[in-house]
Amino acid sequence: MAITEFKMPKMGESISEATIISWLKNVGDFVDAEETILEVATDKVDSEVPSPVSGIITEIRFKKDDVVAVGTVLALISPLAPKGGIKDDAKSISKLEITKSIHNSKVSIPNNTSSPSGRLGGEFLSPLIISIAQKENLSLEEVQSISGSGTDGRIQKSDIFNYLKNRKYPLKSVPQPTTYNPQPTTYYPKPKINYVEGKDRIIEMDRMRKMIADHMVYSKQTSPHVTSYIEVDVTNLVHWRNENKDKFQEKHNEKLTFTPIFIEAVAKAIEDFPLINVSVDEKNIIVHKDINIGMATALPSGNLIVSVVKNANEKNVIQIAKEVNHLAESARNNKLKPEQTQGSTFTISNVGTFGSLMGTPIINQPEVAILALGIIKKRPEVITTEKGDEIAIRSMMYLSLSFDHRVVDGFLGGSFLRKIGDYLEQFDMNTTI
Repeated sequence: MAITEFKMPKMGESISEATIISWLKNVGDFVDAEETILEVATDKVDSEVPSPVSGIITEIRFKKDDVVAVGTVLALISPLAPKGGIKDDAKSISKLEITKSIHNSKVSIPNNTSSPSGRLGGEFLSPLIISIAQKENLSLEEVQSISGSGTDGRIQKSDIFNYLKNRKYPLKSVPQPTTYNPQPTTYYPKPKINYVEGKDRIIEMDRMRKMIADHMVYSKQTSPHVTSYIEVDVTNLVHWRNENKDKFQEKHNEKLTFTPIFIEAVAKAIEDFPLINVSVDEKNIIVHKDINIGMATALPSGNLIVSVVKNANEKNVIQIAKEVNHLAESARNNKLKPEQTQGSTFTISNVGTFGSLMGTPIINQPEVAILALGIIKKRPEVITTEKGDEIAIRSMMYLSLSFDHRVVDGFLGGSFLRKIGDYLEQFDMNTTI
């Protein structure tokens, strides 16, 4: 029987590559069909990759921390059934060495040549980056001058396009030094960090924290952030939830939190103001038809990940509540699937969970706005009744909307935020569970 090629699977529409976290099997090991061989990570989530067939691994082409494109052959598996037992057959090929695939790219950047490994002057460049550089007539010096926002400073497609957007003229090609200095040029000296050995301690960022840091810096560099605030009276909403949470638990075996109510209000407001549900592509504005609400969810590591409620405007509070609980539980147990973290068009972050009064959230690219929900607090407020103005105890909370001022002006951002507040304040007390 023919050797089976074990390839990097497709992780989602927008995912073109993944990083190998670890191999769970070695060359010579026997694997069953659907048995997990490999753990990989994208910028969204970690995933386990199963074997497509039963057989013996005869070759592994990539190692831990390698970044591999979707569809690339990762390993070879012999589907032949073991003769004389799995142990003996595995032992017979145990001397095979793990080999690493060499990129056979022949693409070259004008005025320069690329090495087969994809490293130019010591800096790793993916075949995609090399292809874009060739198409745009970028010299090697220009490519290496671009600050990479990927893991370990790797240059990504978005970095190239951002550079081209502001490119005044091509840099002249100059002879390359024999050693490459990765230190970025800066006009401001890096502040000195005082470190007391034996007293202070150093914690290395984990992979996800590095990606979050890169994403946040990229967002601030890409979108001119503006934040607007409103205060909302959610007394009726709080009463409804308190009256129904036990009934909801008994009837649906699910917790009833405030999050599904917030998501429903946001989805309704987006239907009223569809130009909030957009992305920016160069000089074009892409208006998304689907309303997919991302919610920032805490992981066991303390990092946050955005899980997504798809087509939230087509679901009622009960449906959203069940999906929110499922996504939150999956996040806590590191069981989120790639498709559950992709495709969001608007994101909410409940900073009130941490006791914060309000927040100034950073936009989750490529979206153009993000909503922060503060803590709900009781306090005396002046309200207007049939008898006139009175002081009453009300449940109040702050909403803050950060938006991309390139495409969302103050009127749109403020009107959208106010509409969310209106839906929360006017929550239907007759909503059935």
